[in-house]
Amino acid sequence: MVNALAAFCEQHLDPTLELLRVLVAINSFTENAAGVNRLGEATAAAFAPLGFKPSFHPATHPLYGDHLVLRRSAGIGAPTVALVSHLDTVFTEEEEERNDFRWRREGSRIYGPGTNDIKGGTALIHLLLSALAAEAPGTFESVNWVVLFNACEEVISEDFGALCQAQLPADTLGCLVFEADGGATDRCSLVTARKGRATFTVEVEGRASHAGSSHRQGANAVVELAGVVTRLSALTDYGNHLTVNVGSVRGGTVANRVPHFACARLEMRAFDPAIYAHAKERILACAGEGAVCSVNEPRHCCEVRVLCDHETGPWPRNAATDRLLAIWRDAGRELGGEIAHEERGGLSDGNVLWDAFPTLDGLGPCGENSHCSEQTGDGRKEQEWVDADSFIPKAVLNARAILKLLEAQGARAARR
Repeated sequence: MVNALAAFCEQHLDPTLELLRVLVAINSFTENAAGVNRLGEATAAAFAPLGFKPSFHPATHPLYGDHLVLRRSAGIGAPTVALVSHLDTVFTEEEEERNDFRWRREGSRIYGPGTNDIKGGTALIHLLLSALAAEAPGTFESVNWVVLFNACEEVISEDFGALCQAQLPADTLGCLVFEADGGATDRCSLVTARKGRATFTVEVEGRASHAGSSHRQGANAVVELAGVVTRLSALTDYGNHLTVNVGSVRGGTVANRVPHFACARLEMRAFDPAIYAHAKERILACAGEGAVCSVNEPRHCCEVRVLCDHETGPWPRNAATDRLLAIWRDAGRELGGEIAHEERGGLSDGNVLWDAFPTLDGLGPCGENSHCSEQTGDGRKEQEWVDADSFIPKAVLNARAILKLLEAQGARAARR
């Protein structure tokens, strides 16, 4: 079976890369809803010959495109396997044009918008499902396959998570996320946990006054904010994988005025749900009366407001993910290699799926420089790329692991 899968993938690598070229040519910046929808239509058309039927679901946010669900049903009682990708990228059309960022192949590297994050993953899904359909047709026909594409993964995933839960049965065997592999062509590294992220706005209301003649009457909002963000940044604890990053600060207008308002935006990330919750609590606790006050009576103190703008909870290590990882490791050993794993600081759809379904991530091809469109002439900075040589081994690994997952489910059903 492994040899047959490998031979099929070798024969169909060029069509897979041609599919990738078509996908990369469509700008799908998150706020380019028309482009995201064009990409969804092209993706649905590519999977149609495999028997997948599309349905489109508007994202909650009106600026974003439609989520895409592709379904191939075997019937009631058949096992369900979900494969997850997304349609959007972080690159605007203007950025792609300005940086001459388009399909470009140099050796095994293919450069272009979304090649690594995540259109390469979409093309890999197509290759491995095609291989299973050709080389294990009985098994392929006996599974309810669902392929789900988030229209706005780069900015938000909560409504997509709700859509997945509505589309998938509770006993789904696995949600397999095809974000880029964290290793190299000859050594896979899958993702078994991701940090959660919360973003905050800190606003300080002070008291304006003339900086020369009535300085003592003022309550400097910028000075108050400086103290607040310094304390919050100090919450960072690398030993506990907790980071608090102050991303932007603004306040005041001119130098001869005590500023009455200042504002900062920051984010917090952590793996452990308890550490995450405690850090969020400490950040929100900064709200209230500030330490910077006017000198005159009656004194006027700065007022601090802290708002949690958005959050996506952590995906911690868990038993269901570890069971999937064990299956992929068994498949890797059959293929003559060891499968590594990692915990990533960035978010993916895995963050909103893991507590509803067994979830494993990093199943896409290998590459580097995600979210990067710039390059330098000396080669020290390069654009996003995917390794074409990683498609075949990763497709074979995933196909073999999925077969093992289905075999294990069949054995459990037989025992019952």
